[in-house]
Amino acid sequence: MTAPASPPRSAAAPRHWGAEALWESLVPVLPGLSIEVVERIDSTNSELAERLRRSARMQQPGHSERREGGRQDDLSPQLLVANHQTAGRGRMGRRWHSTPGSSLTFSLALPLARADWSGLSLAVGLAVVEALDPEGRRLGLKWPNDLVLRDAPGAPPPPAEGLADEPPATGRKLGGILIESVPVGVRRVAVIGIGVNIGAQRVVEADYGTASLVELWPEATPQDALARLALPLARALAAFEAGGFAPLQAAFARRDVLQGLRVRTTDPQRPEGVAAGIDADGALLVTAQGDTRRVLSGEVSVRAAAA
Repeated sequence: MTAPASPPRSAAAPRHWGAEALWESLVPVLPGLSIEVVERIDSTNSELAERLRRSARMQQPGHSERREGGRQDDLSPQLLVANHQTAGRGRMGRRWHSTPGSSLTFSLALPLARADWSGLSLAVGLAVVEALDPEGRRLGLKWPNDLVLRDAPGAPPPPAEGLADEPPATGRKLGGILIESVPVGVRRVAVIGIGVNIGAQRVVEADYGTASLVELWPEATPQDALARLALPLARALAAFEAGGFAPLQAAFARRDVLQGLRVRTTDPQRPEGVAAGIDADGALLVTAQGDTRRVLSGEVSVRAAAA
C-alpha cells in the first residue's frame, strides 16, 4: 500500500457524510486510501470488484482498455459509500435492500498480504459490533457473518414475523457482511461489503427477524455510524493481516449468540448439533453425541428446541 494518498471524491452525493474528516482519520492506517461517496449505485461490492478486474486486465501484456481515471488502475485501498444501493448482494445470492437515510451500505477494497484469510468475516463483524456497542450490552455475532441485536432485558419480544425455527434468544439481524476475493496479478484484494440497518426502513433482512440501530442508539444516522466504525474497522484489518483471527477468538466468544444452542447447518458432515464456539481459524464447532466437528462454511440456523 505505497500509492500516494488521495482526497475523497463525491459523485452528486450529500456533503454531510464528512468524507474529508473520515479520510484524514483513516489514511494513517490505510496509506493511499481513496474515499468516494455516491448518491446511487447498484452495488458497492460489484463496483469495486469490477474496478479491480479491470485493473487486472490492464496489467496483462497487450491490453487495449483505456484508463478511465479515478483509482481503477491501482491496488490502493478504496472506500465506496452509497447513499442508496439498488441491487446490493449478500451471501447465498440474497439481496440487500437499501433506503436512503435508513441504512448504511459501503464496501472497502483492500489488498491483504496474509495468505490465510480464515476468520476474516468474523474479524470484520467483531470490529463493527465493538465500535457500535463497546460495552457489549446488546450487539452480538451470529456465525458466519451476521450482526445481531439482542432484545433488552425485560423488554417484550418483537412480533414473531412467522419465525418458527429461530428462538428469540439469538436476537434479530442488524446487519451483514459480504467478503469477496479478487486476484490482481500476484496480489489478492479483499472487497469487504457491510450493510447495517439504521432506521425503521431496513436494508438487511433475515428469517429470524430484523433490527435497527436506532433501537440501541436512538440518534443514529448512517453518517454517524460510519464515522464511529470506520477507524476501528481499519485497525482491525491491519491487525488481522498481521496476526490472523486467533488473537480475536476470545473476544468473538463474548459476542457469540450461538454458543450452547442447538443448531442446524448446511454442512452434510454435521447437519445439526450444539454450537460449541469458534476455533482459532474461525470455524464453527458443532457437537453431536460427544463428537465435535468443524463447520468451515455454509449457513446455520437455530433449532426451536432447547439445547
